[in-house]
Amino acid sequence: MKKKSLYLFVLLMVCSMVLTACGGDKDSIRVDKHSNNKKFTIVTSFYPLYNFTLNVTKDIPDISVVNMTEPQTGCLHDYQFSAKDMKTLEKADVFVINGAGMEDFMKKVIEELPDLKVVEASKGINLLKDKKNGEENPHVWVSISGAIEEVKNITRELSTLKPEYKEYLNKNGNAFVSKLEAEKKKMHDQLDKVKNKDIVTLHEAFPYFAKEFGLNIAAVIEREPGTEPSAGEFADTIEMIKKAGIKVLFAEPQYSQKVAESIASQTGAKVYNLDPFVTGSDKNDLDSYIKTMDANLKVLSEALNN
Repeated sequence: MKKKSLYLFVLLMVCSMVLTACGGDKDSIRVDKHSNNKKFTIVTSFYPLYNFTLNVTKDIPDISVVNMTEPQTGCLHDYQFSAKDMKTLEKADVFVINGAGMEDFMKKVIEELPDLKVVEASKGINLLKDKKNGEENPHVWVSISGAIEEVKNITRELSTLKPEYKEYLNKNGNAFVSKLEAEKKKMHDQLDKVKNKDIVTLHEAFPYFAKEFGLNIAAVIEREPGTEPSAGEFADTIEMIKKAGIKVLFAEPQYSQKVAESIASQTGAKVYNLDPFVTGSDKNDLDSYIKTMDANLKVLSEALNN
């Protein structure tokens, strides 16, 4: 009799555990009914798109997000496409790119993969053009408003491609957009009141950011990473900085500061680091964009209020 009672007790406990596991948290994302053996694989061209796509697909186990380039690669200006990258793309269902010319070096590769769905995150965004050469600037994500539009585009396109997850993708996308909107407000609250609006940047990474927060980019030291200014351009930049009384130069943590420091030594300006969010120390940190903008806010508040 005791054995029978013990058996019934164990059976009830097991059934209770199974029911609890099946019930789960009413607010959790339930995706098991869509599960299959093959994951839906999304490849992103570089770190900003990887981070945005991770946020949009958060907690959906049937979707895998892979970054084609390493988190420390930086911008794609001089990136060399490899055989390893080709293998990565051949396994992808979707390729999320920035667009606006950032991945132009991959046009032929994409054409060789006609079944690969391409999501262009900057689609529909009004692009700024370089005043000297008229080229469109692709660095839209550096502005928080640009990042928000890219997240919305990624969310919308993935919801179309994977309609069974539309509810979850929209929920994640909206939650991330809310975080970005809050960060933008916080930055406006502080940067709208800064004393100095004129800045000099190392590269052409910050026009969208500057426009968003009412900053004036008086000069750009290097148009492209690694392309140092000519002797004439170097002299003109120094003269302009002295004449305008500009006190700060903004370099980027991903690149050498040698030229910026040389100009600073001849003008008395101080060099600060402003991060365009092209690399990340932890590729799985969903809040890395917010953290980067917080760090930029701190730097700008110090540099522009002195």
